[in-house]
Amino acid sequence: MSWPATILTLYPEMFPGPLGASLAGRAMRDGIWSLDTVQIRDFATDKHRSVDDTPAGGGAGMVMRADVLGTAVDHVLAKAPDAPLLAMTPRGQPLTQDLVRTLAAGPGVSILCGRFEGIDERLFEARPIVPVSIGDYVLSGGEMAAMTLLDACVRLLPGVMGAASSGEEESFETGLLEYPHYTRPVTWEGRTIPEVLRSGDHAKIAQWRAERARADTRSRRPDLIARHGDARRPSPSGARHED
Repeated sequence: MSWPATILTLYPEMFPGPLGASLAGRAMRDGIWSLDTVQIRDFATDKHRSVDDTPAGGGAGMVMRADVLGTAVDHVLAKAPDAPLLAMTPRGQPLTQDLVRTLAAGPGVSILCGRFEGIDERLFEARPIVPVSIGDYVLSGGEMAAMTLLDACVRLLPGVMGAASSGEEESFETGLLEYPHYTRPVTWEGRTIPEVLRSGDHAKIAQWRAERARADTRSRRPDLIARHGDARRPSPSGARHED
């Protein structure tokens, strides 16, 4: 059964964009997942198809209207009542690998892409929408964030990656950053692949990878150590197919 994704956006022409290439594009062509877009302006009621207005209380920019978005959201909820509805916004909860796994294992997803200064807060009070953020920075709109979320989910769908173990050891799957990778040539610009990785001793290789994952996480992302502790040890790596 195909994993369906629905995007509410002012710019449906942005999709599928990069999602039409590589793993996600191949999976879409194979019917593993599907993508539908909904033009928010289609639910505007005035002759100008207005979707925004000036912020209450004054200030710069424009705010997306709750009445227009409410009708658009109701349309999507009626079509996909079981799929969680997310809104990409800097005010949302952080996108984590745990959330990605949950979404990928579910019945699909609907995503509202914000624009301008933001969305009228009453929409979140009136509809079952989960605000989600991909990071502590601001984009021009939620479309690129939605693509990021979808790419993270699609690659976990059964049959998308080339080997069942391809996603098991990657960054954040264990609460740690992933260990570093090497490939041929053995020596490049005077730098040599660590000897343990050329030893053929799988137990030693697994130990080295686990130790490097912990060390790199401590030095680069101490917040993950504080959040997850020492996490669990990664298992030996599987094959990867990225293109």
